[in-house]
Formats: sequence, C-alpha cells, structure tokens
Amino acid sequence: MKLHLALSVLTALTASSANAADTLYAGGPIVTVNDRQPDAEAIVVRDGRIAFVGSRQAALRFSPKAQQIDLHGHTLAPGFIDAHGHVSGVGLQALSANLLPAPDGEGNSIPALQKIMREFRAHPTTPEGYKVLIGFGYDDSQLAEQRHPTRQDLDAIATDIPIILMHQSGHLGAYNSKALEMAGITADTPNPPGGVIRREPGSTVPDGVLEESAHNLALAKLMPAMTAEQSLAMLEAGQALYMKYGYTTAQDGKSDAGTLQLLPMAAKAGKLKIDVVSYPDIEVALQNPAMQGPFYGLNYTDHYRIGGVKISLDGSPQGKTAWLTKPYYKVPEGEKPDYAGYPAFPNAKVDDLITQAWGHGWQVLAHANGDAAIDQLIHAVSAAEASYPDKHLVPVLIHGQTLRKDQVGELRRLGIFPSLFPMHTYYWGDWHRDSVLGPERAENISPTQWVLDAGMMFTSHHDAPVVFPDSMRVLDATVNRVTRSGRVLGPEQRVSPLIALKAITLWAARQYGEESSKGSIEVGKRADLVLLSDNPLSIERSQLHTIKVLQTIKDGEVVYEAKPNP
Repeated sequence: MKLHLALSVLTALTASSANAADTLYAGGPIVTVNDRQPDAEAIVVRDGRIAFVGSRQAALRFSPKAQQIDLHGHTLAPGFIDAHGHVSGVGLQALSANLLPAPDGEGNSIPALQKIMREFRAHPTTPEGYKVLIGFGYDDSQLAEQRHPTRQDLDAIATDIPIILMHQSGHLGAYNSKALEMAGITADTPNPPGGVIRREPGSTVPDGVLEESAHNLALAKLMPAMTAEQSLAMLEAGQALYMKYGYTTAQDGKSDAGTLQLLPMAAKAGKLKIDVVSYPDIEVALQNPAMQGPFYGLNYTDHYRIGGVKISLDGSPQGKTAWLTKPYYKVPEGEKPDYAGYPAFPNAKVDDLITQAWGHGWQVLAHANGDAAIDQLIHAVSAAEASYPDKHLVPVLIHGQTLRKDQVGELRRLGIFPSLFPMHTYYWGDWHRDSVLGPERAENISPTQWVLDAGMMFTSHHDAPVVFPDSMRVLDATVNRVTRSGRVLGPEQRVSPLIALKAITLWAARQYGEESSKGSIEVGKRADLVLLSDNPLSIERSQLHTIKVLQTIKDGEVVYEAKPNP
C-alpha cells in the first residue's frame, strides 16, 4: 500500500506543477472505491480532473497554492452513475400529480388519488394549454383497496377532460371514459400485440386499465405537444432531481424519437450539467440517423452521447405483466390459474432485432424482468454472437428480477452484464412475497450474491421515474433488502456496503465502458464527486438510507448543494 501511494504521488508530481486554480479537498473520509488505494486523506482537482490522491501533507506539497476545501468530517466519494433510468421521464413526473404511496407521497387509497387529482386540476403545474390531467405513481399493491382504479373511479374526478393515472411501474395506466374515447378504445377494440385492454367482468367493455403496448399507444395519442422551451424545462427538472441525489451520469433509457431530438438540443444550449447517455428504443434506432451522427459513441459532446439501444422484452412483476416460466402466485382477476405474464415480442423478432443491433456494433440494454424473458434474451444474444463472432459487445440485462441461478452461468458465458433492481425489496418486497411470486421465488429477486459468486460484477439501479432516483435508497436496499414491513427478503443475497457502492460507481462505469475515466477517485479520472453527510462504509447499515447528499460535483464544479438546515 505504501509503495502504491508513493508511486501515485510521484505520477502526479511528474505530470503537473503547482496551480493556483487547483482545489484541495481534505478534512473528512475519502472513499476512493479504488482497491489499490481505498482511502486517502486528500485529493487535488485540476482542470476538472483528479490530479492527486494521497496524504494531506503530500497534497499541500503537490499544490501549495490550491484552494483548500474543508470537508468538516463529511465523506467524499465518486459521483454516482445511473445504471438504468429515464432522466427525461423524471421531467414528466415533475409535471404530473404525485400519486406515489408513502413514504414518497400520499396515494394510499383510491379516494386519496381522487383528492390529489382534484387538487392538481385546481392548481396545475403543467404548461398552459396542457389539456390532459396526468397523475404519476399509483401502486395498486399499496392502495387500501388492493386494486387498480377504474374508469368509473376516474370519471368521479372529471368527465370533461381526459385523465390518465400512470402506474408506478410505468407499464400500466388507468384512464377515464374521456381518455378512452379520445384514444379510440371501445368494447370492439382488440388487444394490441404485447398489450392488454382490461375489461369489465363478463363483458368486453374496457374497465379503464391498459397494460403495456395498449397503455403506450393510448398515451402517445393523448400526450399534448410541447414547445421546445417547455420540453427543455421538463428535462432540466429531471436533471435537477438526479443531481440532488448525487448522480453525475444519468441515463435516458428507451429514448423515443422526440427525445432524440431534444437531448442534442439541450446539450448544444448548455443545459446539461451532468453527463447523459441515451439508449434509444431499438426500433426507433434502426430508423434514426442519429445512430450514425456525431453524438453516437463513447465520447461526450456537451455532456451528451448515445451509448446504444434499448429493447423491452416483457413488463413489470409488480404489475403482473412480467413474463415468467411459472404462474404468478396469485394471478390477476379474470386470468386463468396458469397465467404467467406475456412477452413483448415473439422469439423470432427478438432474435432479429438484437442481431441487427449486433451488426451495427450497438450495445444492447434489454429490459427483462421475468425468467422467461431472460431465457429469450439469452437465446437472442447467442444467435447474435453466432452471426457476428468477431464482434465482442457487452449487452446488459436490465432488472433481471426473477433471474434463476442456472441462468447466471449463461450470463457469464455470453458476457451479459447484469444491472439488477434490489430497490424492489423495499418498495414491493412484501407484494412479491405475498402476491406476485410467493415466498420461495421472492427471496431471490435481483440475486446479487449469486452474481458475485459467479465472479461477475453487477450494477444496482432505481429506474426513475418508477421511484425517485434516490441513491441512498439504492444503496440501502442493495445492502439490507428490508421490505416496507421490516422483513429481510433474501438475507443470503445481501452484500457489503463497499460492494453496493461499487455497483453505483466503478462497476456502473464498467457497464458503460467508461471505467478508465469515471467511477473511482484516481489520478487522471474526471473529478465527478459527491459529498455525503456520513460514511456509507462505517455508518450502521440499517441507517444507510438516512445519509444525505450535501454536494454533487461534476468535472470539479459544484452543480448541486443542499440547503443548510434552518
């Protein structure tokens, strides 16, 4: 360790000289997430890069004129990297009524949802001319009624304006009669491929709940057009929330064609304060010239780049639309006892789409929650690699909630990087155990320890706006796996705080192919940093979620600072 520290200092000294514009951080724990130099007393930042890591005394010798920042006992760590989320969708959430249940909102019953929507209509936060009422984040598993709101429930709010309540998973929505009418959905409308129009018992009349592609198609018809200024403001609102939680790199997963136009516009206008990596919907990408444009590749232009493509193979387990190999523990009302969800695409189409992406050399992010969908991904990647044996890409499994132990070895064999979703253990762990999967399968959702045992890295994500991009909730859930009711779900799948921290820093950088410039505090890497109220490696593990982000620092510049307590 001493030899490495000496070499680190020597490298820094020979590479640069004292600079009055340098910034020296010391006075608190510095968690480097670098196994070769796990701790440091001080770092020096120069020109947006980390120029020195080592002792405070050596740092002062390295840069005697540096501006000194006292950490006051707080902890400095690498900036957090969003392994999977939808930063543009977080902006939409900011313009919608908050229907989230406790602890993130007050949407704990259908009357509560109705009250929130009535108040939202009276005092909207949407731009002028926004002729639809949208609420985001209701969760039937947390509603007192334990069911989805129907069109009749929404008609009780209003019938003269379309109303859409988006499920917290983003995979379903509840619509009032006006919204169904405007979307062209009637009793005679068939289910679209990869989606379901739920019906009233004993009839074909829509009950207002739309699943998967049915929801997406209706939403696309009803969403009002926004001006460029309104779209940019929405994106900035999403970015602000990411920065509040310490993220210095954000993802826009499954970007649509409009967002692919918006993000370069935001970058050129200087609106992006942190790095944003876009993964367009695979079918959009195959038709979009942006994939051959200047923003595609590993290099950022004004904090933006396109990293690859996204494909969704199934739905959500909490919404009971994920595609499983065994039936749901309690099937949705009206479904047969062997109901196990359904795929978004048939196998042949998935093989074709992923093979086309392989041919272009695009990294593929594949949303697959159910183990049947994961089998589909494994088959498609095997087919793509057989078609292009000379192309060695890093596909990413997104969510992998019901990843089986026998599938872990297949991921390793094929080089599929698992980005898992342990936050479900807190938000929906009880629901998975009691209704979705049953006690045995629920214990092993997002099986992080199985992945580690196979000698693999993993990342841990939030999937915002499904939940807030709360980095400390991500960390806490990955370490503790405690449900809302206080149960530990899958104790053998818990990991250490250091591993959990790597999963949102260094290993996330590896998922993006950016580990040489991000993810740890090392000389030469970008000065993407976060200042935390407490040290996640030493605080009581049960208190990880209480840690606060005090500052977010991007390329050496403070982009977020928490307001001091009054």
